[in-house]
Formats: sequence, structure tokens, C-alpha cells
Amino acid sequence: MTASPFVPISLSLADLLGADHMAAVCAARAELSGESLPALDALANERIDFFPTAMQARILDLLPKVGTQVSPAATGESAGATTAEFAAHSHLEAAPLSAFGPYRIGQNGRLYLSSKSAHYHAPLGHSFPGYRLLDTARRLGLPNATHNNTRGAAIRCHEEELVRLAAGGEGRLNRVLNLQTGSIADEAALKLCLARFYRVDDSAAEPKYAGRRPVILVIGDDDGDLAANYHGTTLFTQFTRGMWPELAAGLADAGLYEIRCVRPNCLEDLETVFREADTGERKIAAFFHEFVMMNYGARRLEPAFVRRAYELCAEHDVPTVDDEIQTCVWGEGLFAYKEYGVVPNMVVVGKGFPGGEYAGSRVLFDAEYDRLPQFGALVTNGQEELTALSYLVTIRWAEANTAVTKTIGEHYETRLRELAAQNADLVASIEGCRHLSALSFHGLEQAKAFTAYLNQAGLDISVQTYKTSCPPTALTKLPLIASHELADFVIDRMAEALQAARGRRS
Repeated sequence: MTASPFVPISLSLADLLGADHMAAVCAARAELSGESLPALDALANERIDFFPTAMQARILDLLPKVGTQVSPAATGESAGATTAEFAAHSHLEAAPLSAFGPYRIGQNGRLYLSSKSAHYHAPLGHSFPGYRLLDTARRLGLPNATHNNTRGAAIRCHEEELVRLAAGGEGRLNRVLNLQTGSIADEAALKLCLARFYRVDDSAAEPKYAGRRPVILVIGDDDGDLAANYHGTTLFTQFTRGMWPELAAGLADAGLYEIRCVRPNCLEDLETVFREADTGERKIAAFFHEFVMMNYGARRLEPAFVRRAYELCAEHDVPTVDDEIQTCVWGEGLFAYKEYGVVPNMVVVGKGFPGGEYAGSRVLFDAEYDRLPQFGALVTNGQEELTALSYLVTIRWAEANTAVTKTIGEHYETRLRELAAQNADLVASIEGCRHLSALSFHGLEQAKAFTAYLNQAGLDISVQTYKTSCPPTALTKLPLIASHELADFVIDRMAEALQAARGRRS
């Protein structure tokens, strides 16, 4: 094994939550359980090596086995009772029996490489040793279940950490709403914006823009349609990607709520929409965007486009909502917006920060928008202590290793671009950024052959084929624990897959 490039991190619960607080926790646990206080104190102060070199060595040892059967297949499995659509798209042979780092063994006994980080919410892979601190917390009796009115120490600490990370010296992102899924968090951000147009309840003061029609601005596709973005699965956010068209049209006709979109990186569209939709009875209520559109071929917004959009939003008093459900943790400084030199009014994060341990999404926002009542954007289990603790573990390791993971991500992207140049007859472009990179193909059949080969070789990779204006694109999202060797392994398998796809010209 080569020398590890990763910065070693070893921390205890006392390091994360404070020695005085953990002393109080241990005293309370001893009183409740009758256990030895010194033994409990030792647990609270035991440092855990977050990513041991032995685990890194084992990950490298397993690379040659990817795609092969390494353990007995499971038998007698239940069929479940899901919806017809979920059943039609299920691949139960690859469902996990066990997982370790970037790997899982499927029910068929084969070893799979998680090339999409378990669909975006396992940036530190599986069985990340740092999360053993969650087991220690359970052993000390820290409950996950609590209430919005009894927010625990881990919740409060992780709020402060998120504000520290996000504000970047601006002091602008200084409020945190703790929710559960990304969809609920995106909807909460939308509520913060709509509260400037409509009263949340009868006791609310007259909103700033009462009487004007709120227009939600999003990024559309290359044809100017709504289908490219993805801001959750609640009703009003599904409107932003063209779903429920008759209902959305009815709200617009009634003058209550309207959606407008601009094509990716199209400055002309930006100027036009601000002229047309931010005047008279209409007012742009928010600009929702992603920096890397993982549901539209990993299209990345260009810096000049982003800067102009933020300038227009500032001039027109339009809150900017940066949806980082899919990019958080992978971005430089753990937020993608920091690479653009802008500071949003709101940032929605999730998936990556709790590392797949729990569902936990957050809205970070400017205090200016802190106008909702307690029950305006709330979920009963939004204040879970262990979820917040998983955030703290992820933050500590990812922040310490930002420079390392950026270097490895750049290496991966560079090699991808070299591979694309060598196969320009098949690959139209490389989209995305670093670990979040994708291959856009000229033809659908070649893209399908490419991914089919990789799936057979044990790489978890899929091709986007369901949006007509977007070229068929194979998406990857390597975990942050991926080494140079793992990135090179993926590239080498891709080179083989491109050769296989060359015989499937459309």
C-alpha cells in the first residue's frame, strides 16, 4: 500500500461536545443505570481513529475483486410490497448484504464499487469508523428522540459548526432550520420566501410584498422547459420541474404562484426574466438553483452566469436559494458556493453531512428571513441528537481533508477528460466537477452499452436517458475516501467499457 494521503483524525465525544458536557452526561447515566462513573468517563474520552490506515489498506486489497462473487448468494429473500414503479426499477441482486468503505456485497454475493456514493448520501463510504462515536453516544444513553423545545447539546453544537463553515466571514448565514429530508428542507426554504408575499397565519404581520404575485425562478433545460432541475418531491417544489402541470397552471392563472425558468448558463434568459417577471403585479420571489445539476447530466453552472444572477437578485431584492443537497460536503470548504465567490441568502444541505447514518437535512439562512412561527417549518424528529452528531463527525474529517480530496478529485476529472479526448467519437463532453463528474455521450446505445459493461464489472453507475433535451449521460460520484488508486481503477474500467461500447454505434 502507498502512503496514505489522508489527514488522520482521532477524536472523542468529549472533543466534539465538550468535556464539561460529557462529564454531566456520564454522571446522569451513572445515576440512571447504576454503572461505574469512571468507566463511563473513559468511554466519553476514548478517541476513535476516523479512517485507520488498516482500513485503507483493506480497501486497496479488495479492488481487484470488484465485480466477482466473493461470498455466498442470499436465498429465500422476501419480495416486499412496494409500488409498481419501485418494483419495476429494483435490482435486488445488488441490494446490500454488507458494506465496507466504498464497497458493498450484493445479495448475489458479488462485490460492488459504490461509484455514486450510495446515490449521493455516503461521502465517507460505509462503516466509516468515525461514526463509531454514535455507538458510544448510545452506550452513554444519549437519546436520538427529543423534541423541538428540548434541543440537545449535539444539535446546538452542529448548528454553530454549520454557521461557522458556511458564513465564511460574511456573517450572513446565521440561522439553521433542522429538518429531515432534502425535500422538506427545500420546501422550508420556499416557505421562507413565500412568507414575504403571504401571511403564514392570521397573527402574522402584513408581508413585504403582499398583493404581488410570487414568481419562483429556477434553472430549466436547454429547450427552456422546466424538467432539468430537482428541488424535492413536495407538491410546490415538484411544480418547479414541470410536474402537476394543470394544477400549476391554475395557480398561475389565479395570480397566486408562478414558475419561470432560464436555460443553463444563458445570460440572455437571465436579463429577460428579470425585466418581464419582476415588475408590476409580479415579483420574483426566489432564485432556486443547484451548482451541479446531477439530474440534468451533471451540467455545471458557469461562474460568470452565477455572478450575474446573484447581482440581479441583489438589485431586485430576490433571495438566492442554493440547493446543495447533492453537492454539500463534496464542495471546497464543504459548500459548492464557496468556489464561485458568492454567498447565498439560503443554503439547503443534507444527504452528505449525516453520511447515510440518519436522514437529516438543514436550511442555513440569513436572519432577515427568520419570520416563520415555530410550526411554520417543523418536523417532530428534526432535532435528533445522533443525527447532529453524525454531522459533526463528517464535518471534522471532511474539513481536515479538503485539500487532499480536492487533489484526488482533480486527478479523477483530469483523467476523465483525457479519456474523453481519446474517445471523442463516443464521448461528447465531461460534465460536473471532480468527484461529481459525468460522461455525456453522442448516442444512447453507446451510453447504455458503456454502463451495462461497468455494471457487469461491479461498478455502480447509471445513465440518464429520460430527459430528451439532455444527451445520455453516465453519472459518477466517487466517495471522498476514494484514493488515487481507486480513481485510476474506475478510469481503467471505463476505458474497457468504451471499447465495448464502440461496437454499439447508434
